[in-house]
Amino acid sequence: MATKKKYVLIVNPISGDMDKSEILLKTLALAEEYKIEIIVYETSGKSDEKAIKKLYDLHKPERILITGGDGTIKMVAEALEDKDVIIGILPAGSTNGLSVDLNLPATIEENLAVAFHNHFMEIDMISINGKKSIHLSDLGLNAELVRNYENSSTRGKLGYALQVVTTLTELEEPFLAKIKTEDQTIECSARMIVIANSQKYGTGVTINPEGKMNDGRFEIVILKNLDLLVFGKILTGNIPLNSEDVEIISTDKATITTNKPVPFQIDGEYIGQETKLDIKILPAQMKFAVP
Repeated sequence: MATKKKYVLIVNPISGDMDKSEILLKTLALAEEYKIEIIVYETSGKSDEKAIKKLYDLHKPERILITGGDGTIKMVAEALEDKDVIIGILPAGSTNGLSVDLNLPATIEENLAVAFHNHFMEIDMISINGKKSIHLSDLGLNAELVRNYENSSTRGKLGYALQVVTTLTELEEPFLAKIKTEDQTIECSARMIVIANSQKYGTGVTINPEGKMNDGRFEIVILKNLDLLVFGKILTGNIPLNSEDVEIISTDKATITTNKPVPFQIDGEYIGQETKLDIKILPAQMKFAVP
């Protein structure tokens, strides 16, 4: 008798303030239909990486399904970075930038179909000071916004909007940055510098129109001037690309140094204040199921 295929389903119970029971039930029903054994793991925020590595070694699943936001996906990707496994995403977080970038469909049913048996795409990751980034990290204004949001009690879009106002009213002077790649060195004053492997933030805002997640390169997007008008445009999804306020560099390795400690975030998680970032691309690191 053939052994059953095994998939591991990783559920983050608290991401995005939404109930995951519907996703769970539909996943189990589909697995039964395809005669696939599902091993369910709920994240707790304590030693999850270790537990996921153990689960993988024990069951050697063909696919890992994740229901959660970008933070959960990143954690799983880091835990299994040296394993040959396809990851299927069932979006259910407050930020789902990666699912936007991979053009994943809108409904649970369609996402399950993709996650269960579609083709996969190998995507790059970026190493920043030794930490992994899957899609977008930044220095400056947005990282401050992420920090304020993490510390606030109001969640969701309203919480985010409130923090935009707070962050902009408490705006400090721009910082000075020196960006060094193999071809060039740029010195400039900036409000925000984005290190982008992909095109969009989880909120759907396009910040890097040229970004591809599998081209062995990343982009550095320098936003030199961010008054309320420009920031408003970016938040509504229209980055003013042809202005002198925005410069984009494409490379596979760079160093950014700043004249003072600047707030920094990776994939929606506030890291702290930094004065130096060493950045390099890690090509074809993970396999993700895509439509």
